[in-house]
Amino acid sequence: MKVSNRHRARELAVQGIYSWQLSNNAIEQIELSLATSNDMKKVDMPFFQRLLRGTVEDVVLLDEKIKPYLGRLPEELDPIEKAILRLATFELIACVDVPFRVVINEYVELAKTFGAQESHKFINGALDKAVKTLRENER
Repeated sequence: MKVSNRHRARELAVQGIYSWQLSNNAIEQIELSLATSNDMKKVDMPFFQRLLRGTVEDVVLLDEKIKPYLGRLPEELDPIEKAILRLATFELIACVDVPFRVVINEYVELAKTFGAQESHKFINGALDKAVKTLRENER
């Protein structure tokens, strides 16, 4: 199956946000590291940068927006789950040109790739609930 440039951008963004959460390094440094260690010809670079930078800039708001739909405290989340939920929430809020079903599907697939065995179910449930308020006009 051919992986789209946007899917690849999301994959790298998950890695970048995960790294940022653990290292607290500047997001520009993480972005540069990812860009120099990956084949960026297969990545939608403007989309990748928008996801990465936008998520870091709005992290407090994103955490507030997703918190009611978690069923547990944000501190209890696995770092990969937290990175995926932050990115998905950012995309649901800021990238209204991307249909919400696409956003949910993409991040569920990323949870299957990067997350724990059952984390994709948790991600799907949280995003499915959140989309009702984050994209109420689209439903």
